[in-house]
Amino acid sequence: MTVLEQDLDDYLQLRRTLGHKLADAHRVLPWFVAYLDDRDIEFVTIETALAWSLERVVPDRSVVPAMRMMAVRGFARYLSGVDPRTEVPPAGAIRRPSRWRRPFIYTDTDVLALIEQADLLIPQPLRSATYQTLIGLLATTGLRVGEVLRLDRYDLNRSEGVLRIRESKFGKSRLVPLHASTVDALERYDHTRRRLRPDPSTDSLFVSLRGTRVIYECVWPVHHMLCEHAGVGAGSTVRPRIHDHRHSFAVKTLLGWYQQGVDVPSRISWLSTYLGHREPRYTYHYLSAAPDLLAHAARLLNDAQQVRS
Repeated sequence: MTVLEQDLDDYLQLRRTLGHKLADAHRVLPWFVAYLDDRDIEFVTIETALAWSLERVVPDRSVVPAMRMMAVRGFARYLSGVDPRTEVPPAGAIRRPSRWRRPFIYTDTDVLALIEQADLLIPQPLRSATYQTLIGLLATTGLRVGEVLRLDRYDLNRSEGVLRIRESKFGKSRLVPLHASTVDALERYDHTRRRLRPDPSTDSLFVSLRGTRVIYECVWPVHHMLCEHAGVGAGSTVRPRIHDHRHSFAVKTLLGWYQQGVDVPSRISWLSTYLGHREPRYTYHYLSAAPDLLAHAARLLNDAQQVRS
């Protein structure tokens, strides 16, 4: 174990003792330490922190570089008390982009095209099945990408047809009911995984070719490649992102309720709970995501006003 590896181990242990969850730091800081060790760099500098945080190619407006720098900055503050040569990157060295952008709304045809391309373009059967099933699960449940990637096999209750989402955003856990066809798809994937990779090194529901948990840094480039080959988003002013499957699920659910004449305000709390939102107002935010939804809501409001008058 190198000096920096030992320092990192001590830092993470200290933070855990203080009650911090360290989901991102625990995952990314070992990569940062390996980056320094590979270059025989003995202490953290602002230059190396910036170089590592910006090293990977990421989508436009990605928060990944800023999140990496945030993790490094916390580690550097700790190291400054151990090694006076340490340089602590200043706050805002990498600015976190504005979180909201108009989402791309996937149609059912778009989702099927992505799944078809995963079958055609990915030659390894297990990897192909992984991406086909992962995309289908995102589209049919509206789960966050991180929630899907953190799923373990025992989180699926086949008999009840529900997924257990453990300690997701805001530390909340919830049960997500699934359509029978979704349960069938997950069972087919599990059968494929057991046949092609019977001894994975993880309990993860989705596994890589090496038998490890699939990570976001691998998922988004593949999803982008599938969109390019399928022509999904061609001609659109908004680039489709993998996160937009969640927006699409919410928008299509709301629009379906409006079209069916359902009392949407009375049901919005259902969707909020399903999506894992803290409050229904965050779910209403999806009203602004699609012109069709806004137009339909406006027509309903206008009709209601005419009836009252």
